[in-house]
Amino acid sequence: MKNHFRIKKSPNGVSQFNLKKKMMLFCILFSLFQISGYAISSKSTTVSSNVLQTEIKGQVNDENGMPLPGVTVLEKGSKNATLTDFDGKFALKVENANSIVVLSFLGYTTTEVSLNGKTTITVKMQKATTSLDEVVVVGYGKMKKKDLTGAIVQVTPDRLVNQNPQTVQDILRGTPGVRVGYDPSAKGGGNIQIRGQTSVYTANSDKNVKTGGPHNSPLIILDGMQFYGELSEINPDDIAQLDILKDASASSVYGSRAAAGVILISTKKGKTGKPMVNFTTNTTISNKSAYRSVYSPEGYLKYREDWETAQTYGVNTATGQYEAFIAGTVANGKPGYFSNPNDLSKWDITETQWLAYQPATQTNGKSSKEVWGARLGLDFDPSLMANFLADKTHDWSDSSFRTGINHDNNLSISGASDRVNYYMSFGYLTSEGAIVGNDYKTARSNMKVDAKITDWLDLSANVNFQDRTDGDVTPSLDTRSGSNNMMRTSPFGTFIDANGNYERQPMGKNVSGQNYNYYYERQFIEKETGYVTLNSIFNAKVTLPLGITYSFNIAPRYQFFHDRYFRSTQNPNWPAATTGVNRKSSTRFDYNLNNTITWDYTIAQKHHFIATFVQEAEERRYWLDETDAYNIQPSDALGFHYVNTATMANSAIRSNDTHETADALMARLFYSYDNRYMLTATIRRDGYSAFGASNPYAVFPSFGVAWNFKNEKWFNWEAMSTGKLRLSWGQNGNRTLEDPYVSLANLVNTGTMGYLDPSGKALEIKYLALDRMANPNLVWEKTTSNNIGLDLGFLRDRITATLDFYKASTRNMIMSQSLPGFTGFSSIATNLGEVQNKGVEMSLNTLNMKKPNFEWRTTLGISYNENKIVSLYGNMVDIKDDSGNVIGQKEGDDSANGWFIGRPITQIWDYKITGIWQKDEWKEAQKYGQRPGDPKVANSYTADDVDAVDADGNAYKKAVYNEKDKQFLGNSNSPVQWSLRNDFKIYKNWDLGISMYSNVGGKSLDSNYMNTFNDSSLYKFNFNPYVNPYWTLDNPTNKWARLDAKGPAGTPVAPGRLYDRSFVRLDNISLAYTLPRDLLDKVHIKSIKIYASVQNVATWAASKEWKYYGDPETGGLATRQFNLGFNFQL
Repeated sequence: MKNHFRIKKSPNGVSQFNLKKKMMLFCILFSLFQISGYAISSKSTTVSSNVLQTEIKGQVNDENGMPLPGVTVLEKGSKNATLTDFDGKFALKVENANSIVVLSFLGYTTTEVSLNGKTTITVKMQKATTSLDEVVVVGYGKMKKKDLTGAIVQVTPDRLVNQNPQTVQDILRGTPGVRVGYDPSAKGGGNIQIRGQTSVYTANSDKNVKTGGPHNSPLIILDGMQFYGELSEINPDDIAQLDILKDASASSVYGSRAAAGVILISTKKGKTGKPMVNFTTNTTISNKSAYRSVYSPEGYLKYREDWETAQTYGVNTATGQYEAFIAGTVANGKPGYFSNPNDLSKWDITETQWLAYQPATQTNGKSSKEVWGARLGLDFDPSLMANFLADKTHDWSDSSFRTGINHDNNLSISGASDRVNYYMSFGYLTSEGAIVGNDYKTARSNMKVDAKITDWLDLSANVNFQDRTDGDVTPSLDTRSGSNNMMRTSPFGTFIDANGNYERQPMGKNVSGQNYNYYYERQFIEKETGYVTLNSIFNAKVTLPLGITYSFNIAPRYQFFHDRYFRSTQNPNWPAATTGVNRKSSTRFDYNLNNTITWDYTIAQKHHFIATFVQEAEERRYWLDETDAYNIQPSDALGFHYVNTATMANSAIRSNDTHETADALMARLFYSYDNRYMLTATIRRDGYSAFGASNPYAVFPSFGVAWNFKNEKWFNWEAMSTGKLRLSWGQNGNRTLEDPYVSLANLVNTGTMGYLDPSGKALEIKYLALDRMANPNLVWEKTTSNNIGLDLGFLRDRITATLDFYKASTRNMIMSQSLPGFTGFSSIATNLGEVQNKGVEMSLNTLNMKKPNFEWRTTLGISYNENKIVSLYGNMVDIKDDSGNVIGQKEGDDSANGWFIGRPITQIWDYKITGIWQKDEWKEAQKYGQRPGDPKVANSYTADDVDAVDADGNAYKKAVYNEKDKQFLGNSNSPVQWSLRNDFKIYKNWDLGISMYSNVGGKSLDSNYMNTFNDSSLYKFNFNPYVNPYWTLDNPTNKWARLDAKGPAGTPVAPGRLYDRSFVRLDNISLAYTLPRDLLDKVHIKSIKIYASVQNVATWAASKEWKYYGDPETGGLATRQFNLGFNFQL
């Protein structure tokens, strides 16, 4: 009997999302906002009232007539200034009625207006076409683009707002030099890599994953402080800009953490004027756009017919041709034996003749359909045959996927005065993936307050909260032969039994393994998984004389994780000894703080100095507890809520605690002479507890120079508005490790040992042993990089371009080196090898057309990265000629890991498939022990081939396959990436954006073309394979092998085939309409915008064959999303 308090029948059953704590937090944040609101003041900065004589009033609008809040209005030659309010209005008392008023605002051209006695003015400000005055975050400070000496690119989310980016990765995708993975799940996201993989070490917990990993991912800085969480905690709606530090000159201020680049995220602040309320709501429909397909019932039967027929292929001795129904004993000489009895005309036989292929005792009393089904093996289980005869089918692919509905709602309240700036937001996202059961929910809130307490003291607080689900229960779609995969269930499998319940064994009782119905098993599963995070940043800044500022910054962060997973023994498929409850909980507390002193001073308006000094400290603590409670007696009716009665012999308890500390000192000097010559020099000393006791500290220097040659007096090319040359060199470290105790010996439990107690009784005692040798001399990985860059602008920066050439070498990579058995240890963590990355990046931004009712902008980015391993373990091996003579030495490769000197980390090294043996090549195929339809494998090394004689008595060299025949086939990472975006503004109120990107040159190996579908007896048990145009005598393709193909002796059973994974993706099309201002003024609404977008519109793959695998970027699943959104500003 099922317990209804515990068991859920809903296939999407997940724990309800608890909104109570979110609403409480929202109320608290709102109360804090109300408190801060009392401090808001809109008074302008003035001088003594007995000096000012005339008050002027004005209205400031943008080029489209929209009010501009927060514009600085300054009486020229004085410090008398004010700011425009929410409606773009201002009032300012001036000393002289004929004064000149200067209006300035970020992103707009500074405008001067002569009053000439006027007391009321209206000003229209134009967007600046130059980008040199844009402010860029550079780490521990900000600089203008014109002063940069390093390779830094800025991304502003505003241009993507109409396509509703759900993750930070959606904003970064398409940035030159930044590789952003594509995650089609409900949560989204993807791995990020800047300028290639810097090390063979990945810090992946899965040792089989040799690429990417946390060690090769960039450092994330949120509002000036190191961010320890994952990017899903940051709401894209709260982001103002992202600055990406690519070279060592830019990123070396972060020293030991910056070898893989740095991404600085700046969140939004309030704008001067009336409080602004901004509400955005989005509804998105998500569908599967690409994935493997399984056969329909008709295709499934044809596949089984072709499979059985392929077993009869052989050489007809009478004709000398390779034909069907020649080999074997069942269908030898019986053409059409496995064919549909309703389709026998091609064999020129009647149904009576077809039935007579078997003894009458095997066909009497059976319909022709039942005879056919038995010949195809459908009688392996009676239930399959019964469904086949009754034409009862089920679409298991359709039951694995769905149309997901996503809702993304965000509310923000912001404002500013001359003393207080505040921004508060709350967002709630519910997302359904294209796979059934793939659900994600998150509530995110942010409160940011900056207050000017006195003229010399500023305080600020930034608190970010998230509560998210981060685990679900989906159908298993594992494509490996021995794993559950509901899609592979026969179309004649039973989904719902006669009683209307989900069928436990859809393939029948005779199929033991992989007989899996997700909907049945989901009834016996409960799962609650999620994170609660609180990330905070507190700042205090003291302004001192002579351009000196001191700031204290601290960023504590709490993270709470829980995972409660229960499988009930009421499911007969699950034995009690290994079934029950898995509970896991962890707490993480991190903080980093810094004391920063900055001196910013200009001498004689030509010599600009910025000196920055930083002292930093950091601590990270982590506690994990796990429990496996199995065989819960007398009943597991209470699920994961009560595990006290679990059987101890079947259960386990685990724990893990870590503690890390770090500290650093940093100094940076920037000098600019006359806005022509710039120098940046940085030195940083880092210490980290994970490194060997002998080398806990390391020093990371860098410098960069720039020459703004456009500002030279002799440079008179009017068409060029910007021209700057940049050179930089620097070193960075990498301390991202899977295990913070990697330099220490490791104690592990490797089993039990037998002892005799005093009475002579035998005991089995657990013991601990060392499995890793300590290395007190372990040192930091160091990446040395060089960068040459050129920044160009033409026609007042209507056309801007950036070109960068770089080279980066990582030495002393952290690697686990195997040790000989006599040492008593299996391995030691040590420093070995070198990896090099070099490449070029180019970005181009153009304002193609600008008219009153039409504007067209284009952004193009192209990047090329070449990665190679320069050195590994330092072991030298002999180089021999064809005769076996030693002619030199070279450093040895690591073929087991696929690492080769002079080759990329992601190099593909394997046998080369050159085609498929065709039916007229059967004699040649026999020399390789193969048949027509099997793959041709290149015999690259022939020196070890052996003499042999064929069936006709002719001598030939028989190929011997081994590792010497493997070839370098390509790189699994695409070396070339490009992106293109066009933005159009039409009739002022319409916005259209079209973006696309491409990866070029990536390759991959896959062996599914071999059609070895009977691995793990999948064919025998009647499972449904993935669709592909397999080889038959009637379909002599040169791309796909025959059913149940095999490679030549010495190669893998299913050698992989090389596929080109290059593609072009039309990533997004978005269209937005903003309601006219005059309609909204009457109801006191600032703006209403309606927008729609399509994500992943279309994809064109270089390989026409990859469509049978799915998406060329993900290798499998991809989704298409249709979004409709509304934005309201009050």
